[in-house]
Amino acid sequence: MNKHFFLLSFLTLLSINTAFAQRGGGPPGGGGDGNGRPSRSSEQTQTLNLDGDAPKGNSKIKGFVIDSAVTIAVEYANVALINETNNKVVDGAMADENGKFEFSKIAPGIYTLKASFIGYTDQLVEKIKIKKGDDIDLGTIKLAISSKVLDEVTVTGLKSIIEEKVDRLIYNAENDLTSKGGDGADVLRKVPMLSVDLDGNVSLRGSSNIKVLINNRPSTIVASSVADALKMIPADLIKSVEVITSPSAKYDAEGTSGIINIITKKSTIQGFNLSLNSGVGVRGSNLGLNGNLRIGKVGFSLGGFGRSFYNKASNTLDQTTYVGDNIFRTNQTGDSKDFGMFGRYNLGMDVELSKTEFLNASVSFGTRNFNKDQDILISSFSNSNLISEQNRLVETINKSNNVDVNLDYIKIFKPSHEWSISTQYSQNNLTNDFDAEIYSAATELTTGQQNINGNINKEITLQTDYMMPIGSKQLFEVGVKGIFREVDSDYQYLFGTLGSLEENASQPSGYLDYNQNIKAAYVSYTLSTKNKWSFKAGVRYEHTTIDAIDNALPLDISSYQNFVPSINISKILNNGLTVKAAYNNRIQRPGLQELNPNYNAANPQDIKIGNPNLTPEVSNNLEFSLSKSIKRSYINLSFFGRQTNNSILQLTSPSDTVAGALITTYENIGKQQVAGLNFFGNIFITQKWSVNGGFDTYYNYLEGQVQTADGFEFASNSGIVIGGRMMSQLSLNKGWGLQAFTGFRGNKVSLQGNDSGMAFYSLGVKKDINEKKGSIGLAFDNFVNGMTRTSTSSSPLFDQKSVNYIYNQNVKLTFSYKLGNMRFVEKKKTKSVNNTDQKGGGESDSGGF
Repeated sequence: MNKHFFLLSFLTLLSINTAFAQRGGGPPGGGGDGNGRPSRSSEQTQTLNLDGDAPKGNSKIKGFVIDSAVTIAVEYANVALINETNNKVVDGAMADENGKFEFSKIAPGIYTLKASFIGYTDQLVEKIKIKKGDDIDLGTIKLAISSKVLDEVTVTGLKSIIEEKVDRLIYNAENDLTSKGGDGADVLRKVPMLSVDLDGNVSLRGSSNIKVLINNRPSTIVASSVADALKMIPADLIKSVEVITSPSAKYDAEGTSGIINIITKKSTIQGFNLSLNSGVGVRGSNLGLNGNLRIGKVGFSLGGFGRSFYNKASNTLDQTTYVGDNIFRTNQTGDSKDFGMFGRYNLGMDVELSKTEFLNASVSFGTRNFNKDQDILISSFSNSNLISEQNRLVETINKSNNVDVNLDYIKIFKPSHEWSISTQYSQNNLTNDFDAEIYSAATELTTGQQNINGNINKEITLQTDYMMPIGSKQLFEVGVKGIFREVDSDYQYLFGTLGSLEENASQPSGYLDYNQNIKAAYVSYTLSTKNKWSFKAGVRYEHTTIDAIDNALPLDISSYQNFVPSINISKILNNGLTVKAAYNNRIQRPGLQELNPNYNAANPQDIKIGNPNLTPEVSNNLEFSLSKSIKRSYINLSFFGRQTNNSILQLTSPSDTVAGALITTYENIGKQQVAGLNFFGNIFITQKWSVNGGFDTYYNYLEGQVQTADGFEFASNSGIVIGGRMMSQLSLNKGWGLQAFTGFRGNKVSLQGNDSGMAFYSLGVKKDINEKKGSIGLAFDNFVNGMTRTSTSSSPLFDQKSVNYIYNQNVKLTFSYKLGNMRFVEKKKTKSVNNTDQKGGGESDSGGF
């Protein structure tokens, strides 16, 4: 719940000369369940005597507070009883979930009753004459929407961009002006500790082995490719991003460097609303429509967000392979055009079965259609002699559709004492095809190539969790979980003249059936002491079995088990400095694209193929951090170290069948060590002007085996990687707002080479219209020049250098508008499946199940 909630509550009570702390719309001082929901008592109405000297009697006053427009209850409205003789508040009450309130033990006299709630105009009922023994029913008291109150409060300051919790860092993205009309990758580029390359691939503190969740849930579209999933999520839909660098035992053991949880905007209203978000840009456009309806104890949400984009790029590739005394060299130039359409749609329902039981159900559907048209000129040389020259026109088709179905139940016994059951079914259908027309220098059309690759990724998850407080300073958590996955990949490679393509004998059709079952259990214990120490420790056990068939041949992959310990310790010192230390053990299972044995030769000189025999990698992680709030500003300094064994690394080597070509696959061949620091701060120069930013630097060391003419030999690579980002936003008068952002990422080290760094920047301006019901904005991205990325790799058998030029300057006009009659209410308690065990990053060809 943000600061405006508290401030609005204070304003509504200011006129009656009292203010009390309130959280989540609950009763004053009444506590809560830790999720914004007030604790329940045996009575439906909770009251508080605000004037201890007021005379008492035996009379009663009761009534209901409702919304004047939609005639529904105003849950947890504030009701005050004022003695008109001395203008003192003699009693206060909080309406229940039905809008009902009641005062008892009222002395005879003349009173005024005042009802109020955030976002509404106060309503007075005057001249209430009370006699001894009266029992007065005021009936319904109607509150009207007050846009003026909301407007006056929300412009007083900027929401803190960075928040720090016990086990995570939170980046509040909902006020990001420059990302309007963009996608999830645009938002994640601004999050401390994260790096996002031009393709949308995400890394955390130098590691791409991370798990990405959406609203605490996994999704098979994220699992298949994080980069594609980020393109599918409009930036306007993202509320915040949580970075969890030291996950507790409650989270799945997967993700060697941590977890990223993307929180989207959800309904927290009573009544109905309909919002439109749109944008038109030089490089892309977006359209979103989102509606919510809540009537009493049942809420519905329906939303759809779509985005289309196009871009131009060019590239060069120079590579040399050494085979005995022969030297094969390839020069390649190309131009490409990218076209993409992405969408995500959802339907949700939540039901309050009783005061302590809640049910949540949702269905979400995602679709992706990405086409790349390339015009490539390839010149091949053998010992400096030109042996072939061809022009390839290649169309790459990368599309998918994804569905997630969730059903969750939670039972609350008392605050922090609850039991939940969560279920999820996910399915993702993927197509990764290419068609190539090949022209030689001497003739017109020569040959054609086609790769047909269809994949189906299914997943069923069952989970139950139980948490129980022990006194007021301890918390015990336990849970079990089962994840059942099935991946099917069918692929076919065709070659010949157009109209008569046939199977290539050297690359026959094939399939992969891969079934993975994970059974897990965890126990976690949290202790907070009076002297501000906090301890959170736990252990998780996971048992994994794999049943796989590659082209009718069973794969011999043994089952494995992992004990995953974790401990988090924090201490708040007297000067307000927070000190944290953490250790955890993590594993990283291979993902679909790492496993898929499809032979992808869209570029015949740079071939990609997966390895279904991969086993998981294991890492040990240490972290130490210092943080401090200085007035409204915040700074944090973190030191971290990580060692990963049996590391899954890309390995490139010359092809045995195609002269001069390179093949890249994945192997468990390495060890990776990372040590570094991360610094960031959020500074409020004035109440309406903030600047935040930071930098990351770490030393990355990798070692493994690379292929040579005599077999394999030891190889290593290391380097220091530096990155940073800075953003400033300013809230002006009359609804105007400005925001600027810039960031950079230094060279990225790999076992056989490195990728060059890159820089990006954006500028945005927004104007609120019609009493903040809508807004119009203008944003600019990389408006001076595009981006260039250079990648190099080498071994005793080859040298390769590729350069990509991406013309991604963009200017976009954004527009949003909201319709409907709404008011804020406390958010209903829900639980959800939280799979965090999949590979969640890496190159654009990678991802988890």
